[in-house]
Amino acid sequence: MRNTTMVRTLALILPLACSFALPLAAQDSQNTSVADAARRSREQKKASTKPATIITNDTLTPAPTPAPAAATNAPTGQQSAVTAEGVAAPTGSNTADQNAPSAADEAEKKKKDVEDLKQQVAALQGEVDLVQRSLSLDQDAFYSKPDFSNDKDGKAKLDAEQADLKQKQDDLAQLKAKLAGLGGVEEPKAPTPPAKP
Repeated sequence: MRNTTMVRTLALILPLACSFALPLAAQDSQNTSVADAARRSREQKKASTKPATIITNDTLTPAPTPAPAAATNAPTGQQSAVTAEGVAAPTGSNTADQNAPSAADEAEKKKKDVEDLKQQVAALQGEVDLVQRSLSLDQDAFYSKPDFSNDKDGKAKLDAEQADLKQKQDDLAQLKAKLAGLGGVEEPKAPTPPAKP
């Protein structure tokens, strides 16, 4: 009886074991294929990380310009005039070439000055706004005291803050006028609320 029970048990276990073994074998083949796919993907990534060459005007070498033959055969009135000392004096076309870079330099310098002034105006505007807010808070604190008329130190502090604010506003107005004189138009800012009395 024991032998029959064992044979029956083995008969049941053997097909179950085979049915579990087949998916495990298939899973091993899938793991190797997934590993191969991941390896191929990494290799493709490495190959594709090489940056593409971008061609710009800076990367291209300029073509050499041929020497103008017309300059050597130009009429004598345009080449140069010889002075009494025997030295060639520059003609009008040469002076125009010399003035052109300086005009461009002046325009660049003016643009830089305008940008510097705009930065100074923005910084000073921030300081003025900060001083106005501080003054407003200090005025609120000062006038909320029941005996503010007896607080001489508080009144002196408020007067000093108002004088500082007035000075900064005057400096800001001068910078804005200087900026307007250079041709840099300052964008209008939102009006600040008036200081409380």
